[in-house]
Amino acid sequence: MPPSDSQGLDISRLVKNFNGLVAVDDVSFKVAPGASFGLLGPNGAGKTTIIRIVMGILGADNGEVQYQGQPITRLESRRFGYLPEERGLYQKTRLRETLVYLARLKGLTFSEAAGRVDAYLERFELQDYAQKNIQTLSKGNQQKAQFIAAIVHEPEVVILDEPFVGLDPVNQIVLKEIITELQAGGATILLSSHQMEQVERLCQAICLIDRGRVVLEGSLVDVKGAHSEQRVEVTFDRSIPEGVDRWLAAPETRDSTVAGELKRGLAPTLKGLMDLGRVLEFKVRESTLEEIFIKAVKGGLE
Repeated sequence: MPPSDSQGLDISRLVKNFNGLVAVDDVSFKVAPGASFGLLGPNGAGKTTIIRIVMGILGADNGEVQYQGQPITRLESRRFGYLPEERGLYQKTRLRETLVYLARLKGLTFSEAAGRVDAYLERFELQDYAQKNIQTLSKGNQQKAQFIAAIVHEPEVVILDEPFVGLDPVNQIVLKEIITELQAGGATILLSSHQMEQVERLCQAICLIDRGRVVLEGSLVDVKGAHSEQRVEVTFDRSIPEGVDRWLAAPETRDSTVAGELKRGLAPTLKGLMDLGRVLEFKVRESTLEEIFIKAVKGGLE
């Protein structure tokens, strides 16, 4: 694994066109060594194109990708692990045999490959499918197999494009545990996902792109601090009194509870609501990453 003071993954001014359509438009961001970084955006935003450029599958029209200060094209592929959005495993070969073969291509000995593959098969409860052809596996089990192939050689950089697709909640937890373990071991993680809740739990920094351009980029704490709109949830002892809309924008009501965005400061809002009726509970929460994402894509962020 790279030392903590080494340079991480540096994506600089990437541009990619397809027949006149600008898919990636001057995109730059940095993934710190040993960090977990979320690459976000709506469908067609350019996320997968960026990932394919990083992996050397596509060439950029302009810009550069470096890792530890070197162009990524000069580095050994075994230092990277890649889970593509579309599954690409050999369908008519046996699961365990295929995973061991792919692990050996990444430099592991047969005994190392077999041991690690068996451990992951057991962890994902795939041991009963070890001798079955991959085409007989469900979509979720094929996704787990593809993930094992991406990380079995313990790469320095792990690039995951929609890793949670097709997985049930239990296997999503297993996947998150392994991603966290990889990062704890020093791996640098680049994660693209539509599941904002998963990104919020796993990633320390994000880049949100829309229509090929960067909309937001930075640490998750900074992004949420800069773009969160404080919302409050207030529960009254009886029914919701008239006049709450003077203090809360777009109030949402449920029984004796109302939630909405602050129109004024926190202290005057609390006092104003208490003047309207007896307040039993007053909660303040910041916007979720999903709420920030939706507002950014709709053009509502300043």
